[in-house]
Amino acid sequence: MATALPLTACALLAAAAIVVRGSTARAWLLLASLTVAPAILVVHVWDASQVVTLRHHAPIAIGGALAGLLLVAALAVLFTRVPSAFPIAAVATVPFRIPITVGGGSSNLLLPLYLVVAAGALAWAIPRIAGRVEDPPQRAGALEWTLAATLVLYAAQTAYSADTGRALENVVFFYVPFAALFVLLARLRWTRRLAGRCLAVLTGLAVALAAVGYVEYATRHLFLNPKVIASNELSDYFRVNSLFFDPNIYGRFLAIVIVLLVAWMLWRRDARQVAWASLVLAFLFGGLVLTLSQSSFAALLVGLAVLGALRWSVKWALVASAVVALVAVVALAAGTSVLQGGGSTNKATSGRSDLVSGGVRLFASRPLLGHGSGSFPREYRRAEHVSAERATSASHTIPITVAAEQGLVGLAVYLALLWFAFVRLFRGADSGALRAGVAAAFAALVAHTLMYAAFLEDPLTWALLGVGTAAAAAAATDAREAAAVPAAGARAR
Repeated sequence: MATALPLTACALLAAAAIVVRGSTARAWLLLASLTVAPAILVVHVWDASQVVTLRHHAPIAIGGALAGLLLVAALAVLFTRVPSAFPIAAVATVPFRIPITVGGGSSNLLLPLYLVVAAGALAWAIPRIAGRVEDPPQRAGALEWTLAATLVLYAAQTAYSADTGRALENVVFFYVPFAALFVLLARLRWTRRLAGRCLAVLTGLAVALAAVGYVEYATRHLFLNPKVIASNELSDYFRVNSLFFDPNIYGRFLAIVIVLLVAWMLWRRDARQVAWASLVLAFLFGGLVLTLSQSSFAALLVGLAVLGALRWSVKWALVASAVVALVAVVALAAGTSVLQGGGSTNKATSGRSDLVSGGVRLFASRPLLGHGSGSFPREYRRAEHVSAERATSASHTIPITVAAEQGLVGLAVYLALLWFAFVRLFRGADSGALRAGVAAAFAALVAHTLMYAAFLEDPLTWALLGVGTAAAAAAATDAREAAAVPAAGARAR
């Protein structure tokens, strides 16, 4: 309960920043949530060995903090003078995770992205607090209210969680800063040029990361993640993870970039540009193959099917998807059988069927409110009597994780969030490459979360929702303006 109260207060600040109408109030709430979140973290880890060491070397800690603040201030000045630099910087930092030991456990944190979000929030909020900029009031839609409810509910359900530390880290490291990212991206004017630059940066990053993956495969040496390194040494196959800590998250990133790039190609008429993009796609797809991530292949298939339906025909997209899915299932089943040496369904799915069945049993034991936010790993080990070595961060099926941790209440909010997100992103998504790409990429990401972990813990989720929200708002504004022109002409006559 002691942890739940400040976490809920912080989540309320972030939630209010999403739904409040006035820009000045939103600016204050945004800065408050981004200030309270690290303060809660500092209190939480105050007695951790790493913090105690820093406390004994105060000049080093103070110097590091000042350097971080100066960097944020410099970035804020840049984003104030060049607003388009913020989304480009956010895209450029979104893949990079740095391992940090927090409270006795290790977490892979997006520290570069946190700095960019903090600077972006300052650049956006200070002019509005100072009264130099006043945006027209914006009414929150169902998606914004559901996102806000998700934040507050998750924080409140730490009150009875068996692992409040994990829940706290999710709120502080993911939900609150990514909510700020959503707010900032949703209020940008996404021109074709800005979207193109962001896609170019994202594609360049994907090419560079895929090149690292090719080097890993050629040298049979991984740069990160001892667990994957050990798994490769014991297996007949070799999985790459580039500079990510997980082949599946690396595969998800590549799949999302491929979907966005294909969307750009489908609305282009320049044959030379399409040809060059096809070569890049082949390079990225090769990098995806080396991950051996079944969930990423499935996500890619979903994203491409959505693009086919939006650009051409729903019927033929479904037919083509069914054929490709059948071939993929047969190929993956055969490949898995060879690689795993046959065996049970659980072995073929890398233990995920056990996680799913265990998660279902956890949900059945407390169906209404669940076991509390962040509690799945600890409750799963307790209920299934498995060792710490078999610990997992989630059920690898997000609805199961939500049901086990948050019960029917949390599951209902999660399903409502998906519904309103799809409505927001898909309404009018066939109008151009930007909206179609965002909708298809989000569908691919959701498909991936049905077979792997991390939904709202992934900044790509919030970024796609933010960009899709801004694009939908711009389309609605353009439609109103277009409708107003004939009406004005008719009144003039």
